[in-house]
Amino acid sequence: MTVDVFEIALILKTLALITGKRAMQKVNWGLIGGGEGSQIGFAHRAGAVLDGKFRFVAGALDADPKRAREYGIRLGLSRDRAYGDWREFVACERNRSDRPGLVTVATPNDTHFEIASTFLRAGFHVLCEKPMTLTVDDAIELDAIARQEDRICAVNYGYSGYPMIRQLKAMVAAGQIGRVRVVVAEFAGGFMADEADSDNPRVRWRFDPNQAGVSAVSLDLGIHALHLACFVTGQSVASVSSDFAHGIAGRGLEDDSLTAFRMSGGAIGRLWASGLAIGRTHGLAIQVFGSQGGLRWQQEQPNQLQWTPLNGSTSILERGAEGLFPAARRASRVTIGHPEGMPLAFANIYRDLGEVIMSRRDGNEVDPLALDYPDSEDGLHSLQVVFAMVRSAGKRGAWQRVAGIQD
Repeated sequence: MTVDVFEIALILKTLALITGKRAMQKVNWGLIGGGEGSQIGFAHRAGAVLDGKFRFVAGALDADPKRAREYGIRLGLSRDRAYGDWREFVACERNRSDRPGLVTVATPNDTHFEIASTFLRAGFHVLCEKPMTLTVDDAIELDAIARQEDRICAVNYGYSGYPMIRQLKAMVAAGQIGRVRVVVAEFAGGFMADEADSDNPRVRWRFDPNQAGVSAVSLDLGIHALHLACFVTGQSVASVSSDFAHGIAGRGLEDDSLTAFRMSGGAIGRLWASGLAIGRTHGLAIQVFGSQGGLRWQQEQPNQLQWTPLNGSTSILERGAEGLFPAARRASRVTIGHPEGMPLAFANIYRDLGEVIMSRRDGNEVDPLALDYPDSEDGLHSLQVVFAMVRSAGKRGAWQRVAGIQD
């Protein structure tokens, strides 16, 4: 039997088309929480679909079943996949051939562990809002479940998706600022400064230990700045000395905190988290000072990174400019001079996850630049640090070691 050369070419072309179509297939995506009026629901929905890697197919978007279904349908979900609660979601989706490849958990803090662990055990990849859990023990268990099930458990430290944060990280890793000496991280704004908001449900829960956990601003805000400190330096927090304050009487948890910390690679750090800083709109910023230079980034001007070499003048590195590191170029979406915001930073986390999930599905190698998404190990470390901060604050600032980290 002979095969015509043109027949061989046709077969190869057909196989290539099939393979290419397979590689381009979107990952189905589901969302728990993030309902109408949510602070982060839009950012997740926009970020997930921006690069064409995910398709929004299922959701349980509100604690109220009726609102959850109605809002899901208004967003374009089919009626049979707009669920009243997350338990209905997992029960109905787990055995579908077109079930979500990734489920995002964007619900109140006290629900994260139960929901995320259930979805991981059901075989779903998960992106969980921070904090990953309310206790260190639950974080250890969730990390273990993800490893046992061979599932991705990512944590939405979404600010690490900003292009100039990835540029900062790459510059530190390349040794451009020399040995890192000092890291100053802060997340301070005036969004919890109004005493009249004591009965506002969007503010009140943040100071309720039953819902928020052991800490308010340190766990809600400071944890983002702490993650950035670890992310850009490649070091972990090894020990802390903290002072927690209550600027508004009657709050069960702190609304301002100040922490000194020491890192595994020898850097020393300072962290300020506050909800009382009237005049500070968002207030997330990080500075890294090394033996050969310093870098400064502010989330309110996210397209710019200030760079000062030792004995040199300060220059501003612009997002989208020539000469940036590949990680920053990859994370940049629009041409230089046009603003990029928080939903696009979230989108970089989703793009990383989409590429990793697709690579697993299709048996391809993963682009190393896609592996910068925060995972359950990062989520666990962040909680271990905050719990050490709580212990320290309870002992009037006495230094406390962070579990598992040596300085």
